[in-house]
Amino acid sequence: MSLLEINNLSIQFGGLTALTGFRFALDPGQLVALIGPNGAGKTTAFNLVTGVYAPTTGTIALDGKSIAARPPHRINQLGIGRTFQNIRLFGQLSVLDNVLAGFHQEITHGFWGTLLRSSHHWREEREHHRQAMELLKTFALDSRAHWQARNLPYGDQRRLEIARALATSPRILLLDEPAAGMNPTEKAELMQLIRFIRDHFHVGIWLIEHDMKLVMAISERITVLDHGEIIATGSPAEVQANPKVIEAYLGSTLHGA
Repeated sequence: MSLLEINNLSIQFGGLTALTGFRFALDPGQLVALIGPNGAGKTTAFNLVTGVYAPTTGTIALDGKSIAARPPHRINQLGIGRTFQNIRLFGQLSVLDNVLAGFHQEITHGFWGTLLRSSHHWREEREHHRQAMELLKTFALDSRAHWQARNLPYGDQRRLEIARALATSPRILLLDEPAAGMNPTEKAELMQLIRFIRDHFHVGIWLIEHDMKLVMAISERITVLDHGEIIATGSPAEVQANPKVIEAYLGSTLHGA
């Protein structure tokens, strides 16, 4: 049994079927990608897994237990973290406070502990501060811990969003177009960072990305969507040579031209 298993997943919005018959599995520590043209249903798949949408049909199981249509915060607590196409940081908060927000679900001292500033409250606060600074150091953001998040360069904002997602202690990390808007140097650094995250934090990574050089370089397996349906699944080499994929997703793009 895989850590994450999706079977026959479909969703309709009114008369529009955005995803149909979607099947997917992810094992611990795997690094896999989901690609396809704009509007193919990639982010819809992520939104179904993370509870933003409820499926019309099909099942989503984490560790063999159904998570379909559970609230997003509960799915996050169960071990699935994510980033978004459009960066969703708390821009007016500090870099450090953005990461500390990720530890919110781990707070155990409760309302009265917070109100009365109990010793347990302060122990947890110190530990979360220590862990947040460690994460920021890992992402080379510790020197900017007290900057407002909105003042970070774009690439650093992307890294901060990943750091915040990791603060929730996920077993699976969903990255939705993490290289969007990055220059070639930042993309090369991101490629190394994604591998490091998988190995250092022992998480499975499911990646949506349009940069095919990045996808082909780091993915163990690729699923290709077109108009809400899977048209191919396989290794990077298999997908790159698949005639259906070339037709749907432009051969020049897949071959990095």
